[in-house]
Amino acid sequence: MTEPTTEANRPNHIVWDWNGTLLHDIDAVITATNASFAELGFAPITLETYRDLYVVPVPKFYERLMGRLPTDEEWVVMDEAFHRHYWAAAAAGAALAEGARELLHEWQRGGLTQSLLSLAPHEKLVPLVQAHGIDRHFLRVDGRIGPSHTSKAGHLVRHLAALDGTGVTAGRTVLIGDAVDDALAAAHVGARAVLYTGGSHSRSSLESAGVPVVDTLAEAVRTARELAE
Repeated sequence: MTEPTTEANRPNHIVWDWNGTLLHDIDAVITATNASFAELGFAPITLETYRDLYVVPVPKFYERLMGRLPTDEEWVVMDEAFHRHYWAAAAAGAALAEGARELLHEWQRGGLTQSLLSLAPHEKLVPLVQAHGIDRHFLRVDGRIGPSHTSKAGHLVRHLAALDGTGVTAGRTVLIGDAVDDALAAAHVGARAVLYTGGSHSRSSLESAGVPVVDTLAEAVRTARELAE
């Protein structure tokens, strides 16, 4: 049963995902995926196939494509190839999702708080967020430090712990992301989630998570606001 919304648990903080959510990088992802696949002797895939099969942790995604989990040696090669192609493609053309800048400003102007959490490498994430001029909207920006074959739940636990003392609590937080893993991470800490179809997962995949699924970031923020009413 869903807990009734009261003043004590009314959402007042958004944790934003980055890749595929605030950053519209799905074209760069497909370009990098197929470029790395070519290096590894795999056939290219379509955006539709990618969204149908994508899952976190990422080695599971490769298992769906290959019919088996990659070996540790194969994973190192795959991961390096993807990221090499991805960052080149992202630098060449990935932009903020439609309306993202305005939505961040409006949420903050309403006296509410937000932060950014991503599985992108922290040392690459922070300069990119700053380059887009939106870092001032966030209480905290956390990218991944450590192996890339991880899920978001533990990352979110550490992120919220680092926000202790700012008034942010899991029970009053909505995570907006583009992956089923985002919903699982939110449930793990007792937060809520809204999933956006502009990134890595198909709508049917996202709907399996049992949380609101929307087609625009404006709808995502509107849904977060509705959770506060």
